[in-house]
Amino acid sequence: MGSILITGNHGFVGSNLTTALKEHHRIYGLDIDSSQKAGVIKTFGWNELEQIPPVDLIIHLAGKAHDTGNKSSGKDYFDINVGLTEKIFQYFLTSHSTKFIFFSSVKAIADTVSGDFLTEDDVSDPQTEYGRSKLAAEHYLLNQLRQSNKKLYILRPCMIHGPGNKGNLNLLYQIVNKGIPWPLGSFANKRSFTAIDNLSFIINRFMEQDIEPGIYQVADDESIGTNDLIRMISQSKGGKAKIWHINMGLIRLAARIGDILHLPLNSERLKKLTDSYIVSNEKLKGALGIQRMPLTAKEGMSKTIDSFRTR
Repeated sequence: MGSILITGNHGFVGSNLTTALKEHHRIYGLDIDSSQKAGVIKTFGWNELEQIPPVDLIIHLAGKAHDTGNKSSGKDYFDINVGLTEKIFQYFLTSHSTKFIFFSSVKAIADTVSGDFLTEDDVSDPQTEYGRSKLAAEHYLLNQLRQSNKKLYILRPCMIHGPGNKGNLNLLYQIVNKGIPWPLGSFANKRSFTAIDNLSFIINRFMEQDIEPGIYQVADDESIGTNDLIRMISQSKGGKAKIWHINMGLIRLAARIGDILHLPLNSERLKKLTDSYIVSNEKLKGALGIQRMPLTAKEGMSKTIDSFRTR
C-alpha cells in the first residue's frame, strides 16, 4: 500500500480518484476546502504544506477549469493553473515523493485537430487562455526538474466523465430528459472522451509500475459522435432520439449572437459539441504495456449516463 497526495481532491476528478484508489492506497488531500472527505485521511489547506506527511506520489489536479462562457480573464487562468503548479512542484522537489503527475489538458496542444487525430508530437498552438495557461505550467515543470530520482508525468486528458460529471454531458442529458429535440443533428462529428474508470486504472499503473516519465495523452480507445450520445441517452430512458437537422449556417449565426448576448449556445460551446476532436492514446498504452483500456468508450459513457438518471 502506497501513499498519495491529491490536490483539488474535492473536485469531480479528485473525488472519483479518491473512491477508486482508497482501498489500496493511503490518500491525503490538498485543497482550498480542507473539510474532511470520505476515503481521505486528512485534507490540508494550501498554507499547511509543511504539515503533510511523506507520500510516494503527488497528483496535481487543482486548477481553474475551462470556462465555456468566456467570462474568465487570462490572469485568472495563469494565477491559478501556473501559480498553484509552481507552489506544489517546489514542495515536491524537496519532499519524500518520487513521482509527480500533473493533469494538463489536450487543449494545451490544440483547440482543433487538423489531421485524423492528435498525438503528443503535434506542435502546441493553444488558442484559449485556458490552454495557454496549461502549456505554461507544463513548460515550468519541464524546466524545473533537475533531479534524476524524481519522475514527472504530464497527462493531457480529453474530456473526463463519470459519476457527478457536470458541463456539456450533463447539458445533453438535461436536453433529452426534458424532451427537447436535439437541434445540431446536421453536424456529424467524432470526439474522444476519458472514462473515469479508465483514468483510475491508469493512475494505479503509474503508482505501481516503473513507467517512463514524459507527456502522455489520455483517452478511451474509441471516439463517439454527439448524435450518438443523444441516441445513447434516449435509449437509456427507453425512448427514441429526437434529432433535428437544421441548417448549419443558421446554427453558427445563432452561436455568434450567443457570444454577444452571453446565451447558453455560443461559439465556444458549439465547437465543443459539434467539432471532431480525436485523440490518440497509443503512446500511453505502449508505456503501460496494454493493448486496450479496461472499458470501451461506450461502456464508460453508459455508466456516466446511468449516474445522471439515478442522481
